[in-house]
This record gives sequence, C-alpha cells and structure tokens, in this order.
Amino acid sequence: MTGIIHDSVDPGRRNFLKLGLLGTAALATAGVAASLTQCSSNGPAAGLAVLRETDLPFLRAVIPVLLEGAALAAQMPAAVQATIDNLDYTLDRFSPAQRDMTLQLFDLLAMPVTRGPLTGVWGSWENAGTDAIRAFLSRWEHSSIGLLRQGHAALLQLLLVAWYGSPQSWAHAGYPGPPRI
Repeated sequence: MTGIIHDSVDPGRRNFLKLGLLGTAALATAGVAASLTQCSSNGPAAGLAVLRETDLPFLRAVIPVLLEGAALAAQMPAAVQATIDNLDYTLDRFSPAQRDMTLQLFDLLAMPVTRGPLTGVWGSWENAGTDAIRAFLSRWEHSSIGLLRQGHAALLQLLLVAWYGSPQSWAHAGYPGPPRI
C-alpha cells in the first residue's frame, strides 16, 4: 500500500457540479439584479402581450443575423417585426413556468452585468455588430457549459419557429401556405 488516496469524484460528476454552481450563480445574480433594477417586473411593451421593452434591443439585434439569407435586406425590418410579434404570441400561450424561464433568459441577455461575461457583447445590443452577434451565438452553441448550449438551442428554436410561422417566410421556404377550405 502506497498511502496515496485517489480522488473518488469522477470528472463527469465534477463538471456537473461546476455547471450547477455556475448556473445557480448566474441565475441568482440575474434575479437580484433584475429585482433591484425592476427589470423583470415591468410590463409588456406597447402593443405586445408578454415581451418587455428591455427584451426588444436584444431581439432586434439577433433576429436579422439569424434570418440572413431567409429574408431580403429590404424586407428585414418587416421580417424582424413579424418574428417579434409571433414570438410574443407564442410566449403568451406558454405555460407560466415556460414563459418565466424565457423571460429570465432575456433578462440575463439584457443586463450589462450578465450580458458581457455570458455573451462577450460588452456594450449595448443596439451597438453590437453582426460579427459580435455571430461570435456570441457560436460561443453559446459550442460552449463546454451545457446551460449555454441549452440557451442557444432555446433561442434558435423560439426565434426560428416565430419566423417560419409568419406568412412572410413561406415563399422562401417553398411552402404555399395552408390549404384553402
């Protein structure tokens, strides 16, 4: 017997614990900051049922990057607004728990204290360039942190479903629309 004690915690479990601790710290920070700044308590933006004014800069910055090639540049403002409207419609029909989790994600992305470290976008979303937004999306997609990968997948699913639910997107996708009855 050599007297050496081996670490009984396997690397998978250690990474899981680190991820849990990091996720808890990020959500706690966001929750405290949101409650202090009243970020999460403000109501919906004008004309919307769920999305808040604080959510819109992020959405208006990210949606055009995701829709590149799916909408013409001249049609992009209308495509962005249609996507926001469809996303708001969808969120209004989510369960309260799903809606709250989505809004917490948007809070994390809106607050400077969490936006910079989590996304690499240190300034406002309005001033973020296309390359910075692509880098943020790639960073989350390929992150070693499962929570960020899940956030990336959730964002893509929510925003692309909102876009492809819009009649404006159907022609590009080759979908003639629902049959007329």
